[in-house]
Amino acid sequence: MPYLSPALQRIAASPTTAMTDRASALRAEGRDIISLSVGEPDFATPPHVLAAAHAALDAGDTRYTPVTGTATLKAAAALHFARDLALPTDPAQVIVTAGGKQAIFEALAATVGPGDEVIIPAPWWVSYPQMVRFAGGTVVPLQTSAADGFRFDAATLEALITPRTRWLLLNSPGNPTGAVFPAAMLDDMAAVLRRHPHVLVMSDDIYAPLIYTGAPHVTLAARQPDLAPRVLTVSGVSKSHAMTGFRIGVATGPAWLVEALGRLQSNACGNPASISQAAAVAAFAGPQDFLADWRETFRRRRDQVVAAVNAVPGLSTPVPDGAFYCLVDAAPLQDRFGGDDNALALHLLEAGVAVVAASAFGGTFGFRISFAADEAVLAAAMTRIAAALV
Repeated sequence: MPYLSPALQRIAASPTTAMTDRASALRAEGRDIISLSVGEPDFATPPHVLAAAHAALDAGDTRYTPVTGTATLKAAAALHFARDLALPTDPAQVIVTAGGKQAIFEALAATVGPGDEVIIPAPWWVSYPQMVRFAGGTVVPLQTSAADGFRFDAATLEALITPRTRWLLLNSPGNPTGAVFPAAMLDDMAAVLRRHPHVLVMSDDIYAPLIYTGAPHVTLAARQPDLAPRVLTVSGVSKSHAMTGFRIGVATGPAWLVEALGRLQSNACGNPASISQAAAVAAFAGPQDFLADWRETFRRRRDQVVAAVNAVPGLSTPVPDGAFYCLVDAAPLQDRFGGDDNALALHLLEAGVAVVAASAFGGTFGFRISFAADEAVLAAAMTRIAAALV
């Protein structure tokens, strides 16, 4: 008889990957499906990154590396944190993981137990609450709204903090909203956190290079250095360098926490792939000029999708400041779909477009669109969505 642990029974498969898998299955059956369900840039991985991977293969760099990453990649990651996040970083306090997701999972697994609370602004990335529940913790939603730019004020945060609060999870630019937290908001947040020194902060900055406002990215540990000993800052190459399949994330934080992540990683999986690490060195330390063109392309796609969404009766979306997602509000259509936005998402899938229901992200009735696809694909997808909702 199958047996699943209590920890695994507390979580479900990722809805984003489930929808993407469903779209792939329908394509295999011959259906014409446009997938806007996964957060994956459609750009080619930069040539200098691929060249570094080839060079590592040619050099026979196919053996174990140190569990927490090579010294060369830790130094390159420290360069990235300092250059792109204004966060001075000691390479000794960097850990390399198999994607940013692994760093977040390890941090929660290493520090959260039954009765511990984790505050997560909602809408949230689908995996945050699942990771908390797997660790035995309790998710405490911090509700935000499109009217407020999916941001929250200090008083709302402080009202949720209890003696059991272990973490506050931050994601800016955010998935699924594209919201960016400005410096003034982080300053207000810092004043609250100073009054509650037992609260750790996870700052997921994976989309930091993809901001469309022209303002520099701001992250908490850099903005408020006195809080840095309580902050784990997570980044990577997947989104910024179109390297999703390479599976490389990096994180930096207090030495005790980085050591804990490494201890868990040493027993769970060992080191990230050696070839991927060599490629990530080139990504962080090599040319970055292509990013300006990529940002402009994403900005243009964003504007295209926002305009198309807002032209469909019953749909609306604010303009996201970063990342490559629009969170679409479809509240006027609730009665038509029985108040179930999963039914809405399946309806759109039958119309040939894969999206993910907003409820998967802790959001209200609607769906998330990824605009990490070329303009012609996005135009075709929005035409199908509009026709399906007439």
